[in-house]
Amino acid sequence: MSSYPNLLAPLDLGFTTLKNRVLMGSMHTGLEETKDWNRVAEFYATRARGDVGLMVTGGMAPNREGGVFPGAAGLFTDEDIANHRIVTDRVHEADGKIAMQILHAGRYAYSPECVAPSAVKSPISPFPPKELDEAGIEKQIADIATAAKRAREAGYDGVEVMGSEGYFLNQFLVTHTNKREDRWGGSYENRMRLPIEVVKRVRAAVGDDFIVIYRLSMIDLIPGGSTWDEVVMLAKEIEAVGATIINTGIGWHEARIPTIATSVPRRAFTWVTKKLMGEVSIPVITSNRINTPEVGEAVLADGCADMVSMARPFLADPDFVAKAQSGQAAKIAPCIACNQACLDHTFSGKISSCLVNPRACFETELTLPKTDATKTIAIVGAGPAGLSTAIAADQRGHQVTLFDRAAEIGGQLNMAKQVPGKEEFWGLVDWYRAMLADSNITVKLNTEASARDLKGFDEVIIATGVLPRDPQIDGQDGPNVVSYRDLLQGKASAGDKVAIVGAGGIGFDVAEYLVTDDSPTENLQEWLEEWGVTDPEDQRGGLAPEGPQPEKPVRHVTLLQRKSEKLGKRLGKTTGWIHRAALKLKQVEMVGGVNYERIDSAGLHVSDGEARENPRVIEADTIVLCAGQVSERSLADALIEDGITPHIIGGADVAAELDAKRAIDQGTRLAATL
Repeated sequence: MSSYPNLLAPLDLGFTTLKNRVLMGSMHTGLEETKDWNRVAEFYATRARGDVGLMVTGGMAPNREGGVFPGAAGLFTDEDIANHRIVTDRVHEADGKIAMQILHAGRYAYSPECVAPSAVKSPISPFPPKELDEAGIEKQIADIATAAKRAREAGYDGVEVMGSEGYFLNQFLVTHTNKREDRWGGSYENRMRLPIEVVKRVRAAVGDDFIVIYRLSMIDLIPGGSTWDEVVMLAKEIEAVGATIINTGIGWHEARIPTIATSVPRRAFTWVTKKLMGEVSIPVITSNRINTPEVGEAVLADGCADMVSMARPFLADPDFVAKAQSGQAAKIAPCIACNQACLDHTFSGKISSCLVNPRACFETELTLPKTDATKTIAIVGAGPAGLSTAIAADQRGHQVTLFDRAAEIGGQLNMAKQVPGKEEFWGLVDWYRAMLADSNITVKLNTEASARDLKGFDEVIIATGVLPRDPQIDGQDGPNVVSYRDLLQGKASAGDKVAIVGAGGIGFDVAEYLVTDDSPTENLQEWLEEWGVTDPEDQRGGLAPEGPQPEKPVRHVTLLQRKSEKLGKRLGKTTGWIHRAALKLKQVEMVGGVNYERIDSAGLHVSDGEARENPRVIEADTIVLCAGQVSERSLADALIEDGITPHIIGGADVAAELDAKRAIDQGTRLAATL
């Protein structure tokens, strides 16, 4: 009997059957914009071979004004249809099903051509939208229906109409963005007219035997958002006009509440979707922070939905479903919801990928073929750089020996997993352990490899990581000073008042570690209260009237940096604001532009700017040093002196900020060339 009887059960849609209850949710990867259709096809076909039940593409624009950015991909011409046919044919050859998402960005479009129900500018785009007149609205409806018709001609099995996340159709639903007084505004019956008309016209354009998914915002998380009664009313009308499935959308992009970052509890919003179960008779999909087959199975067993949507987990591992089916769940590469290589890339105009799996979206470029010339390879350092190299080299057929001076694998990941909100890193280390156990890699822990130990190997790879940078502060050797490593490794403790020297990623992590007792990521109700989320049945948009109610911080923390810029400016593009907001909720003081004068029993003495003005003391029982890192290259230098030229990767190569994304990518790409 399957370990996941609900997750792996087929779903009968009447005119077609999905092989299981797993949807690969829509992600904008940037691949379609490359116009390399073989590359696009291979991305989706790889996931189809992994047995996912249904996939949804990244959002395709129905017209130029609706594109998320100028030049956004869509099906505008016969040539576009032919190109997309390359993708759908490849997916069908792999026995997969794929739907195309139609996404009209409305006022979120990063373009001066953007349109909306009213001329209300978005906080996430510099362009004020043009208010549509009656003819303009008709054009948008017709263009969306035409896009659906073209999707069918291109061989897609269905379409998803994007009606959530604050995009165009969602903008018509709430008075926050819809100020109209005609038949498209005013009462809710008028405001929901557009999405209903769109789905009706889409169904008419594609016929009865074609999947039509409607992505419905079930909790807006913005002031003036929809009430629960309005959500249910819209869902019923969408079903009545021909939708096959209703998918869940959570929060607008401008909402100041995290919805998919790693600090968000697993399945944090499935309770919202569960409220819709029984209100409609068509299947309902739930989404957000579902990243293991165990979580997906529990969500379905609890009656929260008929199907689960997982997007980024299919970047981390395209064989997610196949491994679950074959009893190999421990070998599913985990999505840690870090956003570093996926959403951060998307919003920076880069091709998306995955920190855990750098082959994601690079399937045709970064390949790991079996080698014709087996080599003996020594890798020193079992952190993310060394582990990724070892596993990829082993998969190619090389003989790999992995050394580490520590008693366990993981390197810096073992510190990251101690930080509240980064519990997913436990699973990443567990996955590396499972992959090593299933490999032919010889692992030598508690071993300080020397140049002598590495002689005789065909290739030597140094992945020895980093050491803390010495900030050279007078008094830093005092008893009230600890390093971040000793703190996160449990070798040192902190008092009630703490000053943190350095406000990079590690400084922010240490601050979170010091102010938090029980991690809200492990307690959904506590997390919802911390961020001010409540039931949309009680409050419009799901925002608690009292606002965020975080637990009291367990310490008073001051976070300092030498740079005069805003603290956290260089954190992740899509997650930096979350870290800043979380620490603000915990009353962490953030101070920039300081000079560290000295440390004594009173605390940390600082001054401001080049003129060293405003000398003062930051009273602290403990000062934590997080002043950056330097590469640990002592072994590499010894090897070079001994006539051995090693490959140097990860932090040992570049120490700037601890960067697992770069380390894993660098290690995998090196293994591909050996």
